[in-house]
Amino acid sequence: MRLLLLSDIHGNLEALEACLNAAPEHDGVANLGDVVGYGASPNQVIEIVRSMNPISVRGNHDRCCCGLEDTTDFNPVAAEAVEWTRRELTAINLDWLRALPSGPLCDKRWKDVQFVHGSPLDEDEYITSEFSADAALESSPFHLTFFGHTHVQGAFARRGLRTAALEGDPLRSTTGAHISHLRLDPTLKYLVNPGSIGQPRDYDRRAAFALYDSTKHEVRFYRVPYDIARAQERILQAGLPKILAFRLEEGR
Repeated sequence: MRLLLLSDIHGNLEALEACLNAAPEHDGVANLGDVVGYGASPNQVIEIVRSMNPISVRGNHDRCCCGLEDTTDFNPVAAEAVEWTRRELTAINLDWLRALPSGPLCDKRWKDVQFVHGSPLDEDEYITSEFSADAALESSPFHLTFFGHTHVQGAFARRGLRTAALEGDPLRSTTGAHISHLRLDPTLKYLVNPGSIGQPRDYDRRAAFALYDSTKHEVRFYRVPYDIARAQERILQAGLPKILAFRLEEGR
């Protein structure tokens, strides 16, 4: 069984289409939140995600863009993007966002796995270090926790009393995508972040996603080039803050 892992699409249609074109065959899809916010194609992105009938958890931008929460805790650029997105969304897509559940979420098709946006302890928490990962892993009874929110692709594992950050081993690819894989030890607990499709923040501007293979006990991480210039053009034409276009080029 293979599960396609998508996170932090943030209204970037070009990046989402590139990732789906590069994705291998899979048996299911998980959306780890923040489908909208920042990018200029919120309706198109939601409609694509909805059509895949994914396992979904909400993100903080999803909550604010559909009016469930205000932007008090957002910086001015993010808040402006939220307000623009809220005005752009159709009634159907607003309702879809409002209905998204908070994490942690489980699905009977995927044994010993949970899905969250930020952390299993708090949907808005950023897991960015071994310290924050350790607290989440210590409290979790699950072998695998898939999370997003940080826009940084990677994983953490807990072995005994120690939590460590992990990187995948590169694989040869003929598709134009960069692929690495992480072999999973069934006796350990993991936190796995597929990275951000729409706004990577690890100084790699390529869109990011992942594939979990429960039969092979591995996760494959993907980085895919996409038409950044077109995504930037949409942002500028929409009148969104220019920095949202510029940061796509820099991957931060």
